[in-house]
Amino acid sequence: MVASHKNMIFLLKAVFLLLVQCKADFPYKEDYFDTYIDHFNLMSYGNKTFKMHYLYQDQNWNPNGGPIFFYAGNEGPIEGFWTATGFVHEIAPQFGAYVVFPEHRYYGTSLPFGNFSFQPPYLGLLTVEQAMADYAVFLTDLKKRLNATNSKIIAFGGSYGGMLAAYMRFKYPNIIDGSLAASAPLYMQDPDGPHDFFFQHVTQDFRDINEKCYDLVKLAFNLMDDLAAQGQIGLDRIQAEFKLCNRLTDDQSYRHLLGWIRNAFTMMAMLDYPYPTGFMGNLPGFPVKVGCGKILNGTNPLNGLAEAAGVFYNSSNEKCFDIFAEFIECADPTGCGTGPDAIAWDYQACTELSLPRGSNNITDMFPVLPWTPELRAVYCQKTYGITPREEWAAIQFLGQKIQSASNIIFSNGNLDPWMGGGINKDISNSLVAVPVIGGAHHLDLRASNPLDPPGVIEAREREKGIIRQWLSSP
Repeated sequence: MVASHKNMIFLLKAVFLLLVQCKADFPYKEDYFDTYIDHFNLMSYGNKTFKMHYLYQDQNWNPNGGPIFFYAGNEGPIEGFWTATGFVHEIAPQFGAYVVFPEHRYYGTSLPFGNFSFQPPYLGLLTVEQAMADYAVFLTDLKKRLNATNSKIIAFGGSYGGMLAAYMRFKYPNIIDGSLAASAPLYMQDPDGPHDFFFQHVTQDFRDINEKCYDLVKLAFNLMDDLAAQGQIGLDRIQAEFKLCNRLTDDQSYRHLLGWIRNAFTMMAMLDYPYPTGFMGNLPGFPVKVGCGKILNGTNPLNGLAEAAGVFYNSSNEKCFDIFAEFIECADPTGCGTGPDAIAWDYQACTELSLPRGSNNITDMFPVLPWTPELRAVYCQKTYGITPREEWAAIQFLGQKIQSASNIIFSNGNLDPWMGGGINKDISNSLVAVPVIGGAHHLDLRASNPLDPPGVIEAREREKGIIRQWLSSP
């Protein structure tokens, strides 16, 4: 689905403001690195390369053995992750660290085939393995350029980036000396691992604010189903309550609205930070509490549900909601975003990345919108002509048997819906779980803030202590 002209203008303004904010908060330098299009098949593109975008800051670096802090760029332009990962920048002076954030292939401006990158067969070179090889080659070259052969490299990452930070330590322990994997749902990648936790956790976040929020949301969805069953008259009533730009005309458009609503609750729970943020959407502080307040104060259950969804989508300040521009159904039931990056993430969700199963209206408060391996296979075959190999992630990325690895911190916030797919208990003395009490999605990686809960402050101090141990060991 293509965004409207006015939405595209808003998006461009938002990106511009983000770039300004990035440089204002944590100044960076930027450059490009020529990396191989295909690291593993020399007969495909030979030694042809593309330009991988990266950001760096060397003002605090001690060239006499100071470490390299490397952020494993994930599914979006690297500038957004630079400004959202203030923890790395704040601790760099303490460690005399060189900070570098390379961008993930097929995201931002790091497009191997330019405007053709999202077309077959070029899209097939978007894999976790290729991205990690990009990073491994880049970091090896960086140490040579800096004459930093004695510098250790510590990887950082949040969410998918957290998975990459851990995987880099799994795959390239000769390059990565330790990793902080924040909010990284590694166990979810195993077919036998947890997959039904996500929307249950989102629901619990709202129930913890007020049980009536849960009751009213369930009631609102039931009322919507009753109206939809009345045909066009009922659909028009729903459209009016939610102030939709587009008319609901059939079951498909109605189900899209349900996904749009569920996505708003997903984002409020994920980004339930104690202060306003512009990361992945302009949200107030404690958006779950704000959303719950909208539900409780609605003139009727549908109005309350619509107002709660608007907490997330109202960042565009539009008079009506264009649900087809603001939300795109994809292989990730928690949302893929919009624009070219959404295509890349959708493709990855069809190939190597396993994601939550969907909502069921039994263990969660949302409509029955399932996402099974069978539904995923049908969607991916129809969309990309490929069938996911369900077993591959557990084979390639160790699944739940990661005890042979070392020097990884797994941090998870108790407010974060992704927590259920991650590592929440110590596995060994060097595979350590750090709880972030009061924290939402990788809050520990964000910059310090006066409103930070004590739990995130304690988590960061512990993480710094472990990193010091890694750097001081032979």
